[in-house]
Amino acid sequence: MDTIEFISIIWIETNMDLITFVFIGIGLSMDCFAVALMIGATTKVRLLTAALVIAFCFGMFQGGMTVLGWVAGISLANIVTMYGTVIAFVLLSLIGVKMIVDGLNRKEECVELIQPVSVICLSIATSIDALPAGMSFGVLKSPVFLPALIIGVVAFTCSFIGVMTGKRFERIFGNKSDIVGGIILILMGIRILTGILPG
Repeated sequence: MDTIEFISIIWIETNMDLITFVFIGIGLSMDCFAVALMIGATTKVRLLTAALVIAFCFGMFQGGMTVLGWVAGISLANIVTMYGTVIAFVLLSLIGVKMIVDGLNRKEECVELIQPVSVICLSIATSIDALPAGMSFGVLKSPVFLPALIIGVVAFTCSFIGVMTGKRFERIFGNKSDIVGGIILILMGIRILTGILPG
């Protein structure tokens, strides 16, 4: 096997890994995208600012949770996954209920999700599923930093696109967008809880 052929094989295998990581990132970013759409529809902050803040935080937490899962290892997989889903459900439900209540009361200032506490809660809730992904890399004794970086970048991209296109939903739902957004958050929390827990 000559040098060119060897380099070609390495290049193909590396690219296949990269493509795999991208698809894993897309799968993990679906919750980020859905929440970002809702944020784009309801935020009172300038759209580009909201998109950058949410994309950065969601991407950072997705990548960070992947690394954390890798560090935690398989021994903590069941515990982390169990409590993680409950935490995600509680955080999404609390914010969702608050949005619905404010929307029904027709307050001028409903829940603004571009606030530190809200952003952190949503970032944690949408990145919980990256923990098992990181654990799988640990079990396979695979390096984690490249996939974590790719997963974070994909989450950033999906979240940015979600926020920027979310205003279309505001035009559809009008002043009910906060109520719809709250319902979406609660449903996402229920899906995360029931989709991973036994039964």
